[in-house]
Amino acid sequence: MKILQVHNFYQQPGGEDVVFSQERGLLESKGHEVITYTRSNHEAQAGSLLDRARMLRSIVSSDESRRQVTDLLRARKPDLVHIHNTFMMISPSIYDACAALGVPTVLTLHNYRMLCPSTTLYRNGEVCEECIDGGLARGVMHGCYRESRLTTAAVAMMIQIHRSSKTWDRHVGAFIALTEFAKQKFIDNGLPSAKIHVKPNFVAPDPGERERAGDYALFVGRLSPEKGVAVLLEAWGKLGVPVPLKIVGDGPSRAELQSQAERLGLQGVEFLGRLDGAEARETIKRAGFLVIPSLWYEGFPLVIAESFACGVPVVGSRLGSMEEIIRDGSDGVHFTAGDADDLAEKMRWAWTHPAEMEEFGRSARRKFEAHYSPQANYEALMDIYGKAASA
Repeated sequence: MKILQVHNFYQQPGGEDVVFSQERGLLESKGHEVITYTRSNHEAQAGSLLDRARMLRSIVSSDESRRQVTDLLRARKPDLVHIHNTFMMISPSIYDACAALGVPTVLTLHNYRMLCPSTTLYRNGEVCEECIDGGLARGVMHGCYRESRLTTAAVAMMIQIHRSSKTWDRHVGAFIALTEFAKQKFIDNGLPSAKIHVKPNFVAPDPGERERAGDYALFVGRLSPEKGVAVLLEAWGKLGVPVPLKIVGDGPSRAELQSQAERLGLQGVEFLGRLDGAEARETIKRAGFLVIPSLWYEGFPLVIAESFACGVPVVGSRLGSMEEIIRDGSDGVHFTAGDADDLAEKMRWAWTHPAEMEEFGRSARRKFEAHYSPQANYEALMDIYGKAASA
């Protein structure tokens, strides 16, 4: 099978970029020919003010991307186009190009951008669904995207125009939602349920199960407000037992979080910064458990699948997709999102019940093998491609 993969890279690398690369490698390892069309939001940093104004227009429709994709489709004749992200340089205009040449398309719904200009359904420290309940103008009023009303308005216009013209409904043969929770959100907001298929992210290569339980708690992720690390540090001050905590990652909140740890006088808290993939997985293997204190719904955090692959249980927020991915009392422990007291209580239990947590880790590994391994993902992907081609 010949597949064209389309992806718009963000300025800050993230999980979507990893999934795009992993799926390309997986398909090629199975003998498929993969062509790629990519652009990057770093392009938006260049040029004059006039150029940037034109770029805001291209969020809605990029003539350049449509022309380039049309040329690629005619020259390479792929059997199917799999789109990961079109924001902001590519734009949804490429769906028209695919439809005009009769090439079926698949779209992975990595985030909630169709529902929310900021993609996260999160604002002011908590879940926010104002754009769902009150219309996209609410996001513009708040300046939710990059704290700019003008830029948010451009994103909201893109969403509204393509909703009104039913671009996604008419031109996408199959949507990939990462969880049942996300699937239902999109169904509730107008996407055709028959076209949405659930396929989680996966881990490749398989890091292998750890040989023994680890001796610290671990957070891995972007250091930004919606990830809930401030709540994690507050909970650490209430823990009452000496548990080392390692924090892997970087982001806009790092300095503030380090200051919070110092202000609270926390002992045994170590900020390790960003680690490469191999280092991060070795750090996960040596952890007693992973903590996901997120305050937003999340998409499908790759770090949870990586933790399960290593046989490491997860203490996570009982919120959105995380409540679905982590099974309380089986491969991890839930706590109430944003509640530092509840998080402290659940981490204290996790630390003082090593036998139970070790069994949770074995259960997590079994879940990885059944659902988040490369082979399981490949079989699901091929099934979805077949459905898109016959849509």
